[in-house]
Amino acid sequence: MLTLRQSPFDLFDRLEQQMATAERVPNAEIHETESSYIVRLELPGVDRDSIDVKATDRNLVISAERPASTPETENDTPLLSEFRSGTWSRSFRFPHSLNREQLKASYRDGILEISAGKAVEHTSVSVKIEG
Repeated sequence: MLTLRQSPFDLFDRLEQQMATAERVPNAEIHETESSYIVRLELPGVDRDSIDVKATDRNLVISAERPASTPETENDTPLLSEFRSGTWSRSFRFPHSLNREQLKASYRDGILEISAGKAVEHTSVSVKIEG
């Protein structure tokens, strides 16, 4: 019988590698008022032109790309880099429909803020029967 033995430190090394390669999504904050939702995301180092915001009936989808830093010279390799790069997408589903004509987005100091007005929801209507 063949038994493979691993050091517990090997398991920690694998866990560290998995966590380093795990997809990171930006932190978000959502506020609700009577008439709108306000969504804020932390996007440090993301270029404004790489941010894409799309809205459907009750969903808001935000995607962006943070490019990897390129060394200026061949010998300019970082000794340590914990910066994350790559593309990501994050979506939010709201209890009320969004008024897509009232969507506004601003990006300042690494914070994306989206204001989405709530659509007027129709309640039941009584219909008079003619006859």
